[in-house]
Amino acid sequence: MLLSDLHRSRHATSIARAIVILSISLVDPAHAQLATSPQPVTIPEVTVTAPADTAASRSRPVKAPAAAQQSTTPRASSPAAAAQAERAQAEPSAVSVAPTGTLRPVEQIGSAVTVVTAQEIDAQQRRSATDVLKSVPGVNVVQSGGVGGVSSVFIRGANSNHSKVLIDGIDVSDPSSANRTFNFGQLTTFDLDRIEVLRGPQSGLYGADALGGVIVVYTKKGEGPLKVEGLVEGGSFGTFNQALSASGSTDRINYAFNVSHLRADTVRVTPSDILLPGTPRLTSNTDNLTYSGKVGIDITRELTFNFVGRYTQSALGFQGDSFSFIDFTNRPDPVKSRQNTEQLYTRSEAVWSPFGGRIRNTFGFNTTDVLTNDVSPTAGVSFGDGHRVKYDWRTVADVAPGVVMSVGADYQNETLIVPALAVREANSGVYVQAQVEPVRNLFLVGNVRHDDNESFGISNTWRFAPAYVFDSLGLKLKGSAGTAFKAPSLSQRFQDFADFGFFANRNLKPEESTGYDIGFEQAVFSNRAQFGATWFYNDITNLIQGTFDPVTFNSSVDNIGKARTTGVEVFASADVTDDLRLRADYTYTEAFDAETGKDLLRRPRHKTTLAAGWKPTPPLLLTGSINYIGPTLDVDRVTFADTTTPGFVLVNVAADYAIDPHASVFGRIDNLFDRRYQNPSGFEGTGIGAFVGVKLRN
Repeated sequence: MLLSDLHRSRHATSIARAIVILSISLVDPAHAQLATSPQPVTIPEVTVTAPADTAASRSRPVKAPAAAQQSTTPRASSPAAAAQAERAQAEPSAVSVAPTGTLRPVEQIGSAVTVVTAQEIDAQQRRSATDVLKSVPGVNVVQSGGVGGVSSVFIRGANSNHSKVLIDGIDVSDPSSANRTFNFGQLTTFDLDRIEVLRGPQSGLYGADALGGVIVVYTKKGEGPLKVEGLVEGGSFGTFNQALSASGSTDRINYAFNVSHLRADTVRVTPSDILLPGTPRLTSNTDNLTYSGKVGIDITRELTFNFVGRYTQSALGFQGDSFSFIDFTNRPDPVKSRQNTEQLYTRSEAVWSPFGGRIRNTFGFNTTDVLTNDVSPTAGVSFGDGHRVKYDWRTVADVAPGVVMSVGADYQNETLIVPALAVREANSGVYVQAQVEPVRNLFLVGNVRHDDNESFGISNTWRFAPAYVFDSLGLKLKGSAGTAFKAPSLSQRFQDFADFGFFANRNLKPEESTGYDIGFEQAVFSNRAQFGATWFYNDITNLIQGTFDPVTFNSSVDNIGKARTTGVEVFASADVTDDLRLRADYTYTEAFDAETGKDLLRRPRHKTTLAAGWKPTPPLLLTGSINYIGPTLDVDRVTFADTTTPGFVLVNVAADYAIDPHASVFGRIDNLFDRRYQNPSGFEGTGIGAFVGVKLRN
């Protein structure tokens, strides 16, 4: 599977439990919501109701680069729709929750955030969150094992375990992994409403694990009459996907239920040139079954109960490796390994909104349960069982025109259970945040958080993110600064592998970071085109790295590393016509060991995405993308020596044709020119693949 993100730690620490504090998702008071969202809007951990007669916020609509610049789907396909899109240009066009925990127009946000909507996901026909994130600026995705394989996400050059991941407000980091990460390869997109990627240190609001950024995932919420939708898709690599959903709402109840099945049977991953004579080249296969549900009940106008649940059962078959003590190399096994995973995430909450919604109180209860079972022909059978329980409270209040205050507290307890070991750890946290508009078009956000862990004590973090919009110029200036920490996992501190000479370190301290960014966004041609750039810097200390004692031949982990990451994110987007939208993104990243000057593994310096969406006729939508990943320092899968994986270009195209309001047919081709590449080294990316399907709705 994947090697260490920062250095070549060869120990096999495999089960993790950590003290992640997910600081709470908050909700803006009802008066501050957009009149363009008259129906209840679901956001992490809470349901926001924005009635049609909602009062306007203190600031009038601003003429800043619209959030539509983050999309590649055309703005309109008919004269009526085009006129509607033109009117929308005068108002904030989209909202984001991740930067502040409250519902805010993207135009007013100082932090670097990308919002990928369900419309965009459907247009490009991305079936896993891994594929969605590959096109996000400042993000690099590495996936081994093919479809459904282990996926690591690096934000702005930070480690893959430096990203906080929430689904409907639930911390979904995997208690079964040594570094407390989340495998995006197991997150399918059939029920997703949008994904927000917030870049930069974010512990001032979100607590532990947010050194590189936060990825917040929202599932769909029921609105209006009963809507039933089904999808069937098949194609290359033995792919056979199905999805079924039912959603709707009444005066007091909203509901959404989804079931999806993703399957791929014959994905070639192992390069033939690393196989020993007589060892077959085995294909990978994946089978993912996901159930999800969301229900909201309005008991009164002031009191609402919300419930969210998600269960995923996945199986991955892959060609694993065995280490040879004869020549000290790794070689693919002649028999397939298998990983079985069960994930169960739930959240229940009560939302009390007195005084006409000017004060909103949320009381929540979260559970995370992940059970992993690994079967290897050489290493045998192992399992990990992790649990997380969290209680939280928060209050969001409009205290004055242009001033929104948020306060909150949370308490969580985590448990790691593996053979011959069961450990538990608690963490509590409190925070306060202010959102202020002291003068029109100047938006200030600041927060501070205090965490207290029962094992390694106190962590204090903060964040400040201003933005200013020049109406007459169509220009937004933005910036942010903040701190973050990453708590060591329970596995790193308590789980020994004596047979392999590895011993955990009970004295580990949290990793820490301080980061800054500054940038601009410029709208031109009556907001039909936008461009912008953001410079970022992140200083990471107390990095946890592997250690080796040449006398005892034992290994462990310790806080001995330092790293720096810096770079630039650039974008340009244009509505060439109402039916044709183009977008380009470029990210330059320097990520290196601050003590040795050596580049960090799997952080390409150059990443470019070109994307387009076109509706030549109203029923037909065509999309395409060109993705370039530059050369990357990596570790050879066989010899563990440093190697550089060559850069590569992937071209994807997709088409969707609406037969009528109740049926559509679609198809796509991934890796159109069948480019051969490895990402990471020793794991081949999938070749050309063609897929077709049909979608039906009532």
